[in-house]
Formats: sequence, C-alpha cells, structure tokens
Amino acid sequence: MSRIGRVDPPQIAVSRRETAGVPRTLAGNSAPIAELNERAREVFRRIVEAYVESGEPVGSRTLTRRLNEQLSPATIRNVMADLQDAGLLFAPHTSAGRVPTEAGLRLFVDGLLEIGSLSQAERDNIDGRCAAVGRSVQDVLSEASSLLSGLSRCAGVVIAPRVEQPLKHIEFVNLGPGRALVVIVTENGAVENRIIETPLGLPPSALIEASNYLSARLVGRTIEEAGRVIEAELLAQRAQLDALTQRIVEAGLATWSGDPGSALIVRGQARLLEDVTALEDLENVRRMFEALERGESFMRLLELAGGAEGVKIFIGAENPLFGHAGCAVIVAPFRNTQERIVGAIGVVGPTRINYARIVPMVDYTAKVVGRLVG
Repeated sequence: MSRIGRVDPPQIAVSRRETAGVPRTLAGNSAPIAELNERAREVFRRIVEAYVESGEPVGSRTLTRRLNEQLSPATIRNVMADLQDAGLLFAPHTSAGRVPTEAGLRLFVDGLLEIGSLSQAERDNIDGRCAAVGRSVQDVLSEASSLLSGLSRCAGVVIAPRVEQPLKHIEFVNLGPGRALVVIVTENGAVENRIIETPLGLPPSALIEASNYLSARLVGRTIEEAGRVIEAELLAQRAQLDALTQRIVEAGLATWSGDPGSALIVRGQARLLEDVTALEDLENVRRMFEALERGESFMRLLELAGGAEGVKIFIGAENPLFGHAGCAVIVAPFRNTQERIVGAIGVVGPTRINYARIVPMVDYTAKVVGRLVG
C-alpha cells in the first residue's frame, strides 16, 4: 500500500439534521468522510469510480448494477440528492446523472481510495524502461517521463537536477553600453549563455581581465566548486583585481549560482486530448497546455513535493500550479543516495484521472529514478 502525502479535506460546519446518512452542510462546503454512513459512502465511492472510468455523469441505473447492496432506484436517488446537497456531487446541465465535485474527489482520495500495488510484470517494465546502462541521466529521465505518460495516458512530468559538468571555457562578450554576454562551455561540449548588466563606461580591458581570471580558476571545476574558490580569494583579498573587474567576476558567477539547477521534461501532452468529449473539457486541456508551456512554474513542484514521504495529489482549484484549470497533478519526489531530494516526477491529467492506478506507478517510478540518478 502506497503512502500518500495527505492534504487535509476542508473542515466544515455541519447541521444536526441528516437524511440517508448524509449531513446537510453550508453551501459550497463538503461533508467530512466520518459524517457519511456506510450506505452513503458506498454510493459515493461507486459514483466516483464509475465517473473515473467513463467521464460521464452517473445515474441511478448505473449505480443499481454496481452496488453490492440491493437498493431501490428511489433510495439511490435520495442518497445522490443528499450527497449533492453536501457539496460532494453536482448535476451537469440537465442530466439526471451526477459527477463528483473537486471537493468530492478530494474526499474520495483522502478517505475512500483503495490503492493496490504494482504487479511484478509492471515493476519489471518500469525497471527495464528506466535502465541506465549506456545512457545519460538526461536520457533516463526523459524515458521515465515518456513511460509515465504511456502508462497513465496523461502527460508525464519530470523536474530533473541538472548534472553539473566541469567547465572548459568562459568568456565575456561586450554587447554595448551596460550589457555583456557570458559564454560558458563545459567539458562535454554544452554551451550556455547569460546576459549581465555592466557598469556604464566599462573599458574592454575589464571584460578581458575578468575572462582570464575566471578561466584560470573555472577550468576543470564545476561552477559550484569554482565559486567557493573565488569567493575565498575575494574575501582574503588575494585576487589582484580592480573594483570594476571584480564586479564583473561576481556578476558572471551570480548568473549561474542563482540558477535553480533544474530542468523540466514533459512528455505526452497530446494524450490529454484523447478523452475530450465536451467543449468545457477542451478548454481545461487548453489551460493545461498553457501551464505546461510555462515550465518555470513547475519548479515549485520540488518545494511542494519535498514535504511528502510519498506521493502528493493536487486536485483542481487546490492545485497551486494550475489554479482553476480543472486538472490533477500526482507527484512524488526522488532522492539521491544521501536521501536528499533532487527532483520530482509525476503526471498531469484531468481531475477524473485514475488515481488508484496511477499513484503506485508514480511512487515506484520515483524510487527507481532516485536509485539511478543518485
């Protein structure tokens, strides 16, 4: 059984009158799971499970076939009406069926969701697809994102640590008054550029001196390692630099030391369109695409997932990354061999995502990735 990082369901004021085991509540609030009797829980659970499978409103006839207890259609309709009054269900348009609200989905996830474990074949598949033999860390993480997308039929997301490479070359290029380009080349051939602000009237010789100074200390070291050496020199005043050149050196290092050090890998966005059945769903998917394209917002997933021992689930409006986009994020952190969180992996999909199936996938894949990148 997977451990889920819990987000507490909303606490509400409940009146004393109950019908069919479902408390009447204030408008817009939902009943805590402890307030539902066994019959109401079973009806609610079956509605959510049927909705997750089909995406369609669930009516009393469908429930009659699914329920273990033989209840009359009238009794089922009464329970559904009271669940709606409690803020757990709503009736879209003029349909006689019901679908869970986001508050209802949260209640289901926190109190009724039954999470199994992956089969050995599923584990072997994840292990094999993520195998690191002969591949870079980036390739492994990209494969993990594609794997989760395929298994979940949603978008797979990985927030990955950038692997710091030793540096080969650094150079400052004058771009005109007040600006310069910092070019860094790593030993594996990667090139990264940053633009920095420079003092007005800076002589070209200051940029050349800064390039020579940094090159002598950066080559063969990572940015972090070189930063420590240079900081110690500057503090001890061993660096023979004038004030302007020192400012350029510090600005050049700051452009990388302030880097979050993480990269976003998203795979399978097109899968979000496969089950679209209504214009409202299409609008939700459009918003999801926009959020996925604003990749910088996903860097917050590291912070959000960091407090969890396992998987965290964000549903709809409670989701700090998508707001009211009508989607869900299931995410888990992965750790290196020192048990330090270095990234996060998960899926993004509609709120009717198959939570019971996807949670153990994300949980296990995060553990596999952590072993491989550690």
